[in-house]
Amino acid sequence: FPRPSPLAPLPSPTRALAFRPISRDTGRMQEWNETERNERIELLRRAVEARAPFFEERHESAFRLFHGFTEGWPEIAVDLYGRTIVLHDYDESPLEGARAAAIAGGFYQEALPWVRAILWKARHGKTPAARRGIWLMEGPIDRKVRENGVWYALDLQASGDAGLYLDTRVLREWLREHMAGQRVLNTFAHTGSLGVAAKAGGAARVVHLDLRREWLNQAKASYTLNGFPIDRGDFIAGDFWPVTSRLIRAGALFDCVILDPPFFAVSAKGTVDVEKNFARLINKVRPLVADGGCLVAINNGVYVSGAEYQRLLEGLCADGYLSVEARLPVGADFPGPGAGMRSTLPDPAPFNHSTKIAVLRVRRKDGARERVEVVPPPPGVEGPAEPEAQA
Repeated sequence: FPRPSPLAPLPSPTRALAFRPISRDTGRMQEWNETERNERIELLRRAVEARAPFFEERHESAFRLFHGFTEGWPEIAVDLYGRTIVLHDYDESPLEGARAAAIAGGFYQEALPWVRAILWKARHGKTPAARRGIWLMEGPIDRKVRENGVWYALDLQASGDAGLYLDTRVLREWLREHMAGQRVLNTFAHTGSLGVAAKAGGAARVVHLDLRREWLNQAKASYTLNGFPIDRGDFIAGDFWPVTSRLIRAGALFDCVILDPPFFAVSAKGTVDVEKNFARLINKVRPLVADGGCLVAINNGVYVSGAEYQRLLEGLCADGYLSVEARLPVGADFPGPGAGMRSTLPDPAPFNHSTKIAVLRVRRKDGARERVEVVPPPPGVEGPAEPEAQA
């Protein structure tokens, strides 16, 4: 590797590893076949070694330590935030998930002795606490990380995920490099990281839209960390469907619209389903993009193949008013299929990962570029949803 790794000597896969018991079930870990357990420890060890270039001396960054879907253990994924590890458990069996967490937690405690806390999040946990996280190793938890010089606020126990999606790191860097002087609408903003990156790159204005105000408050915390001024009107808490309709009626135009919806969500005003209605989402925001502007469309459907998403985009581009300008990759800490790695997911090609990121260039029939001031929707007021319009 280009520089030495700050890692401690990694434990032998045959050594007994200490771990903090999670429940009585984890005390039965010895029932696992020893060979299988050692094979899984070896998978974790190889993943750490492969990511040596990502480690930095101050331990302020964030990246994926283990991507089980393609690294041989699809029931888990492991993320590093500063000196805090978040272990995502996707196993439907609580016992198997607890055993996996015990093995992985013990490995990382010994392999990365500078780690201060390890949080286990069970996707299929029976209680909100299990989904938000149970401590495998309790200690000071990181509240912020720095990525390409930009600070992002964290609340790693706020929900079932960690709030900062590491598979869009390359997109954040692209936004930082391309949004100077631009007006940006960040839909489905979540904790606002994509908009924060655009703001760090000198965007003239970034408007964040998300249903949950607590996520927007975290975006504001990231603004504070970076010394950005906070305009309350740039943080809109509301339903995507009626709010975008009101923005369209108001004549609002943006140089860039970011569309990063959840895999599936239902509200009183509409349904988001990236497998079945992603074209509808794109067409909904197209009227908000100024002539010559861009639309960043992120399809994170793990069971939507890359070819299927590409065909959808090509169909939308057939009228000549949209074109695919770029396909952005996901970082090397999220290894894709190939290179001997197994995957249970559909092939993402021509994208390199199931998080499929496309930058679309938009032309308008009316050629409109005028920038109209955005007026936030009145709290609690919901207007009728409008049909999706073609730009």
